Amino acid sequence: MTSQSAIDAAVQRLAEAQATRVPCAAVRDLIGTDDLDAAYAVQQGLVQARIAGGVTVVGRKIGATSKAVQDQLGVDQPDFGYLLSDMDVSAGAAEGADPIGMATLVQPRVEAEVAFRLARDVDDAEITIDSVRDAVEVALPALEIVDSRIGDWDITFTDTVADNASSGLYVVGSDGVPLSELEPREVEMSLTINGEVRSSGNGAACLGDPLEALRWLAVQCRRFGDPLRAGQVVLSGALGPFVPFVAGDEVTATISGFAPLTVSFRED
Repeated sequence: MTSQSAIDAAVQRLAEAQATRVPCAAVRDLIGTDDLDAAYAVQQGLVQARIAGGVTVVGRKIGATSKAVQDQLGVDQPDFGYLLSDMDVSAGAAEGADPIGMATLVQPRVEAEVAFRLARDVDDAEITIDSVRDAVEVALPALEIVDSRIGDWDITFTDTVADNASSGLYVVGSDGVPLSELEPREVEMSLTINGEVRSSGNGAACLGDPLEALRWLAVQCRRFGDPLRAGQVVLSGALGPFVPFVAGDEVTATISGFAPLTVSFRED
């Protein structure tokens, strides 16, 4: 069992990397590569520190849901993290909006996915595809700007879990679509940077169905004692590989059933 002092040291290492934007060494030397409870304890330490600083929890994200991303990260299972209020840069997708600042990012990548906004809590004794479908208010197109505080993305599964599932920022579209009008597993996705297609995929790439990813997350959140709540946004996971970008780039996610989602970036 990983000691509390090791967990605290991992929290401190990752928090310093976030604050300075200087990548740090992986934390597996402190928490190992198999102790998932320790990894999620580090994640909780980071999240609680940010909450103490004034941000709020607005949802959750699921990571490593597609085989393409698992291969990119060198992991073989999904994980989850928190969405915090200061991570939401959805205003950057509005027509005429200023580019999104990259001042908080270290080694960003971008991926396209389906998001869900929840109409009710998901705290059922038995959580099924049907029960999570019933809990969804609308589906939304999303861009997640994933990031790693760990140098060169040199991570194992516990490293990415500890680092809040390699989260950074996120963008969701403003026009949601009810599930009566959209089947998430059937969507097709294309992601372009400056007009060039850099990633593509489909809903089935996300654990077979983004709703299955949502069901998996709901089970995990209930297990850890912090169930999904009404009003929260859930990023269900990438539909294709993530790709790097730099300041000045324009990124567009086109996901069938939704209006295209376009943002651009600036350094500061």
